[in-house]
Amino acid sequence: MENVDETLPEMPDENITASTAEPVVYPPKFRKPEQAQTNAWLRSITSLALYLALGYVIFKQWEVLLLITAIVMIHEFGHFFAMKFFGYSELGIFFIPLLGAYVSGTKREVSQKQSAIILLAGPLPGIIIGMIFFGLNQQGGHYLFGMSYTFIGLLFIILNVLNLLPIYPLDGGQLLNRVFLDEDSIWSKLFIFISIGLLGWFAISRYLSTHNSFYFVLMVFPLMMLFRLAGDKKLTGIEKKIEGEGIHLDVDYAGMPDADYWKIRNILIADHPSFKDLKPTPPFEFDVKEEKVMSTIQGLLHRHVIQDISPVGKIVIAVTWVAAFIAPWLLDMYEFVRTGYIPR
Repeated sequence: MENVDETLPEMPDENITASTAEPVVYPPKFRKPEQAQTNAWLRSITSLALYLALGYVIFKQWEVLLLITAIVMIHEFGHFFAMKFFGYSELGIFFIPLLGAYVSGTKREVSQKQSAIILLAGPLPGIIIGMIFFGLNQQGGHYLFGMSYTFIGLLFIILNVLNLLPIYPLDGGQLLNRVFLDEDSIWSKLFIFISIGLLGWFAISRYLSTHNSFYFVLMVFPLMMLFRLAGDKKLTGIEKKIEGEGIHLDVDYAGMPDADYWKIRNILIADHPSFKDLKPTPPFEFDVKEEKVMSTIQGLLHRHVIQDISPVGKIVIAVTWVAAFIAPWLLDMYEFVRTGYIPR
């Protein structure tokens, strides 16, 4: 008989996978370097120096410029210390030449009550200081660096009361939007568009009637708001794409998985115009724009607004707000405002 090899061919082990690809190992997400806070304060000092330099070109008088700067700093430090007290991180104060200043900070869970205190902590101290200066000079004769107490008091009051007007992005507008309107509602969006229209109308009409270039500069506010709205709309589309990939945005940055950071980064490179020049991963390498990438991702993460103000609390805030407008007039300031004459 013929010898037949009856050895059966070897069958593949079912426990061995067909693919030999290695799983992707994602490196840690980007974190700000330790000197970031120092750099933030350096930027604050630089912006203040520019603010003073351009301010002097406008006012030509150091004493008036320094007084306005002091008023702005007291106002912003009110916001700053309130935010620090309530646990905001990455705090910084930045000056905008000719326009003012703002405090930046981050916090995932934002309380309505805390927000109201933070927003009022800016203008209220300045109004109180102004009333004290104004009251001390009722008999006249008090001067500081060649400026009367009346002039100093009125400038403190006027600048801070103007900031309480219910126009976004002034403190009063933010207070109205955060406490009395639902920020995600159509009413909130309508309010912001009305604010943009009012700011634009005021800047253009005043410029045309006075030909003062300062009013033309005020167009920066409505233009910035329009750009921000356009940017928010773009980010909303990116957010939907991220969530469509199964990535959860309801986390804080520290708790976000490293893998999600790099996946979101690739989506930003594909869809965000600011990051078109970045190389997608892998390889996993940080770019010089990485801090901006991180900030954008932080802005995409969901923020919780805690509705913790009762109807009585809202009434208290409203009364405080109205009182801030009325109180200066109790010192018989109306005549100065009506005539426009403020003794130096």
